[in-house]
Amino acid sequence: MPEKKNKKNHDSDLGLRVFYLYRLLEQFTDEDHPLTTNQLRDLMEKEHGISMHRTTVYNDIALLEKAGVYIHCYRARANQYYLESRKFELPELKLLIDAVESSRFMTESQSKNLTDKLITLTSDTNAGKLKRNLHVSGRVKSENKQIFYIVDAINEAINVGKRISFQYIDYNGSKKEVLRNKGKAYIVSPYSLIWNGDYYYLVGYYHEKEDIRTFRVDRIKQHPEILEMAADSVPEDFDITRYTREVFRMYDTEEAVPVTLVCENEVMKGVLDAFGMDIKVKRAEKGHFQTTVMVCTSPTFYSWVFQWGGKVRITAPIETVAEYQEMIRNALN
Repeated sequence: MPEKKNKKNHDSDLGLRVFYLYRLLEQFTDEDHPLTTNQLRDLMEKEHGISMHRTTVYNDIALLEKAGVYIHCYRARANQYYLESRKFELPELKLLIDAVESSRFMTESQSKNLTDKLITLTSDTNAGKLKRNLHVSGRVKSENKQIFYIVDAINEAINVGKRISFQYIDYNGSKKEVLRNKGKAYIVSPYSLIWNGDYYYLVGYYHEKEDIRTFRVDRIKQHPEILEMAADSVPEDFDITRYTREVFRMYDTEEAVPVTLVCENEVMKGVLDAFGMDIKVKRAEKGHFQTTVMVCTSPTFYSWVFQWGGKVRITAPIETVAEYQEMIRNALN
């Protein structure tokens, strides 16, 4: 009996020691900063109070490699080791940190906390290289601290096929938060979550209006309630990519309509950026092309047209032309 107990303790100690060795390699080594056997022994003693023989280090590294961990060894008088396999390469972490820091749907504190966690995925010596010098001009961060939990609840509802209930907010002229729909809860069958323009959006079937609508997630008041009622199935002909393009910049209060544009050739790139490569174009008057796109005729769309200073013209439908002209007159007045 005592022998079995000792063997069990030995196996437990071995597993813990090998795990600690992996964490030391993960935290303190990279391609530019390998560690010798003696340095690893010293770190193990300092960080975890475990003494290791040189051959023990070699054997434990062999066990890690057998388990699929890639550890590079510089063969020399004193072998040097570094962890070669990581979940994320340094350039990948840099991109992720840039995305987190520039994201508008997270609060400042949430961005910082998530960035700090991402930095732990590389070695201590590389952590300094992850200090980003990204400046996002005029970036306004969300104030909704519940955003992670809201997104998680929506995801869960989609996965289990249930409807959700939530309140949706707006702001009045005094910057005070007010509830839309007179405070009445929105009952929605969630279809999908979309990240567009640095914001999360929920696309789903809004039962009160019997229509597919889009809601900005950071404007959802609190953690949505997942209802017992089964969600309506996503229609077979519903194309989320097409819907995203048609609901220009995600305006949920407008319906998409076909709008004909006549544009100078030099703005082709801007039109393709906005509406995608699959739009149909044809020659119009000299130096111009014509296209018809599905958009929501919202102020956001009109401001996009206006920014081109007359190089993009709306020619149909007549109601949209009149609405755009009226908006410009109002602005001048």
